[in-house]
Amino acid sequence: MSLFKLNCKLTFFKLRLPARSYGSDVRKTRLHEFHVRHGGKMVPFAGYMMPVKYADSIASSHLHTRRQCSLFDVSHMLQTKIHGKHRVQFMERICVTDVQNLGTGKSALSLFIDDRTGGILDDLIITKTDGDFLYMVTNAGCKEQDMRMLTEQLSVFKSRGHDVSLEFLDSDAQSLLALQGPRSAAVLQSFVDGSTDLSALYFMDSTTATVCGVPDCRVTRCGYTGEDGFEISVPSDRVEAIAESFVAQDDVKLAGLGARDTLRLEAGMCLHGSDISTETTPVEAALMWTISRKRRDECRFPGAAVILKQLSDGAQRKRVGLVQKAHGAPVRGGAVLFNVVDGSKIGSVTSGCPSPTLSQNIAMGYVDSKFSKNGTEIQAEVRGQKIPMVVTKMPFVKPNYYSKPK
Repeated sequence: MSLFKLNCKLTFFKLRLPARSYGSDVRKTRLHEFHVRHGGKMVPFAGYMMPVKYADSIASSHLHTRRQCSLFDVSHMLQTKIHGKHRVQFMERICVTDVQNLGTGKSALSLFIDDRTGGILDDLIITKTDGDFLYMVTNAGCKEQDMRMLTEQLSVFKSRGHDVSLEFLDSDAQSLLALQGPRSAAVLQSFVDGSTDLSALYFMDSTTATVCGVPDCRVTRCGYTGEDGFEISVPSDRVEAIAESFVAQDDVKLAGLGARDTLRLEAGMCLHGSDISTETTPVEAALMWTISRKRRDECRFPGAAVILKQLSDGAQRKRVGLVQKAHGAPVRGGAVLFNVVDGSKIGSVTSGCPSPTLSQNIAMGYVDSKFSKNGTEIQAEVRGQKIPMVVTKMPFVKPNYYSKPK
């Protein structure tokens, strides 16, 4: 066994779980017994018992996703419908996306921003459906605060005579599956109705389809792995049958939180609570691309005053990718970063792991802007030892999205 493979085996279980205690309030998705039956190792995560891995190692699940197809249960995330004739105006009041000009059947990554500080409250996917509602998916770890914020903003908005309402979809009623990997389209196509041609559904497109005989499932071509894939919203009373149909295919294996975390880091995607938070702005996090030119020119998105000033003046720190030059255990979130010349502190790591695809340790973090250029050599401190790192362009692994030809 190589040193890298040994480190993968020993360190993949050190996932960054939310810092909270779990008691009788911990919930189970409708697939809990399904996970246990298939050998899932269950752990508390964001208020739910979720599978961290199955019989295969996390590295093996990770590579299977890159090469073929994996099924993830993401039903712990919050799904919301926004109704009413002023739904677009409401969403533009609370997120940074130009929802007005978002095409029908299109989805976009967006951000909730603290209007006072410009800090990121949460990241989300917003979809303009062909029905009379917007569809939104937000993070499980922020579910309670998001629901509270949305409800408070709704009350203010409606008090001004606007027509809008929120429908939070409880996981007991509506589940969410993620089918990810280069074989995902071929697998899903065999289970959708004949009127649905997935070859015409491009990255960040969304539609409804009959899946495994279940009508009106929302299918969005997106995901957090950097691979082609889909998120599929289905009725919870049918989710187990659908999941069983998927995993019965030779191409498909189940994957858990461990593989999800390593895949998203290779893809350069942020995890809220570690890589982005209320302490980081879109400028610092390299997420200004989520805010369109129109919204910037209008200066009316949440946190605009702080964010646009920082964009003009320049951020003091930036989110960067890091590759570990030395073999050994991977540098993890919380490690302090130093200038190799004078030993001064220049930032910190927010997340890190062994990369099964690259066979080397990678990380993400924030550094003083003058050290953010690709190729800059810095050091991370782990247990008093200085580990050499190199600032690297993200994503670490080239994405394989199914994009519309230009």
